[in-house]
Amino acid sequence: MTNVSQYDEDATPVPADVDFMAAVLEGRHGIHAVDVAEFFSSFHGVKGDAGRSWAWAGVADKVRLRERARLTAGAFGAKA
Repeated sequence: MTNVSQYDEDATPVPADVDFMAAVLEGRHGIHAVDVAEFFSSFHGVKGDAGRSWAWAGVADKVRLRERARLTAGAFGAKA
């Protein structure tokens, strides 16, 4: 059995995957979700996997956007 490197695969997630990953991180890690996503982004960057690093950075950005939307909606009394 040959050991095939997974670093050659395209790790670019589709937008639905990014939304799902952000929701899972928020559910499991709460206010630390951004930190977890940034950790994975940095980890993959250090290991030389730019695609996965970029994907996790996108998840961190999505978590920030979702948090900002919740805070804005709460500030103006709108339902999220």
